[in-house]
Amino acid sequence: MTDVEIIVSDDPTAELGATLGGWGLVGETIVLTGGSTIGRAYERAAESADWSASAVWWGDERCVPPDDERSNYGLAKRTLLDRLEEQPEVHRIRGELDPAEAAAEYEREIDGLEISLLLLGLGPDGHMASLFPGSPQLEERTRLVTSGPAGLEPFVDRVTLTLPVLLSAPRTWFLVTGSAKADIVARAFRGSITPEVPASLLRDGDGEIFVFLDRGAAGAL
Repeated sequence: MTDVEIIVSDDPTAELGATLGGWGLVGETIVLTGGSTIGRAYERAAESADWSASAVWWGDERCVPPDDERSNYGLAKRTLLDRLEEQPEVHRIRGELDPAEAAAEYEREIDGLEISLLLLGLGPDGHMASLFPGSPQLEERTRLVTSGPAGLEPFVDRVTLTLPVLLSAPRTWFLVTGSAKADIVARAFRGSITPEVPASLLRDGDGEIFVFLDRGAAGAL
């Protein structure tokens, strides 16, 4: 079981972005996330890093076209990729396809990939990527990528990496903000390891886990 390092600051989004920008991206394979807070971190990382020798993938995607405002790829394009002079290799999940087709295509592409860094958010129900409590996707152990309905808004189907792939990452960084998530932060990173809080399951792996929090999100620790 891995230890979890908690990093609390007044502006964890900027801190994660600066840490990512200064991390050294040459030859790295980075799995990006979506969500409401990660965009500013991408903006900060775009200012201070050369991404041209890296490859970016996604941990999950909403089944919408890439120019839809709900698209995780679209968020990263606006806040990161469009701000870079030289592009990394980009491996997006084609959310405009039928969900099962998009999952099968992405699984073929990601097979054999060695992840350097996994970025994740934490949902108010404890979900990570698009692995929601009680969902069949969370129970998948043989597939690398799967698809299914969302457990929270926006209620569009999702394509997501499965738990075995997420557990394979040698380092995972979570970004969580706001006092509304304080209780689920405590359950995910200090409570019992349980499928009822999917993010807690990563603590069963061997990789490093760093959690970037503001003071509100850290309030129940």
